[in-house]
Amino acid sequence: MTDIESDEPEWGHDELRRAIDAAGVSLWSWNVDTDQLVMDRRGFDLWDVPQGRAVKFEELSEKIHPADRDRVRAAFTATRALSGPYEIDFRTLLGAEVRWISARGQGDDAGIRKRKMTGIFLDITGRKQAEEGHELMAGEMSHRVKNLLAIASGLTRLTSRSATSAADMAKQLINRLTALDRAHDLVRPLPGSHGKTALLGDIFTVLLAPYDDDGAFTGRIRVAVPRMGVGTNTATTLALVVHELATNAVKYGALSVKDGTLDITGSMEDENVRIVWTEQGGPEVGAPAELSGYGSRLVRRALEDQLRGAVSYEWLKSGALVTMILSGDRMAD
Repeated sequence: MTDIESDEPEWGHDELRRAIDAAGVSLWSWNVDTDQLVMDRRGFDLWDVPQGRAVKFEELSEKIHPADRDRVRAAFTATRALSGPYEIDFRTLLGAEVRWISARGQGDDAGIRKRKMTGIFLDITGRKQAEEGHELMAGEMSHRVKNLLAIASGLTRLTSRSATSAADMAKQLINRLTALDRAHDLVRPLPGSHGKTALLGDIFTVLLAPYDDDGAFTGRIRVAVPRMGVGTNTATTLALVVHELATNAVKYGALSVKDGTLDITGSMEDENVRIVWTEQGGPEVGAPAELSGYGSRLVRRALEDQLRGAVSYEWLKSGALVTMILSGDRMAD
């Protein structure tokens, strides 16, 4: 009978060492009687302990993150009662640095030799950080979707109260949602992962551009505000405010006639931002009996409740003058 040669390679020490290094794992051996752990060079580096000496598990456990320490101790104690392979992931705290380690081995004394069990440590910090990043992104996306749905629901409910017909309601609602969409288009990530922001001036110029035949800065709409960043939530709130004020200007104010003009100016007042909305050249206006319409309530609620600011109105013969105070503490939100 002809012998059949095995295709399984014969692994020498050098080949095994290169394979282990390539995999990024460290080897450990645990004496179940003395509780001593012996590790290779990578293991000592991973745990940040002096090279070449035996260490006890209790010594290493002091480097485990306090939130994981009891869980890992219980898991290592239970390994001898487990049948088959096991794996546990945990964090270590080395100074201010947090690392993630995966410990893998064989339970129930399987393969035990000379009262020693063997296994590996694997640095999984990169993978865990990626997973945490994905979870944060998913959570942020969920939060934003819920916020947008809540805003859309609120706008739908409140718009229905002021609309005179289904067509009027659809038109108002579409315009308001479009304003929100434009505001979100303006929000961009900041360099170095420092959050997201839009420019304050862009909030006004982009949202008001459809009302200016010649475009912002050159036609009848002029914007001059401090160059500063505005966070996502503030951009959304300001978009609704700008839309409501512009709607009133188109219906009753300076933008309802060809020669009317609108000036938006801004200045810093200590830590806050003062925005003045000035309409001129439109029909002569008078002070309303009360600011009880939906649009007026939305502007006041948005500025006072959401942005911790204030709003005041003056009804001059030349046109409406609206002064808005925006809290500097909320601008980056």
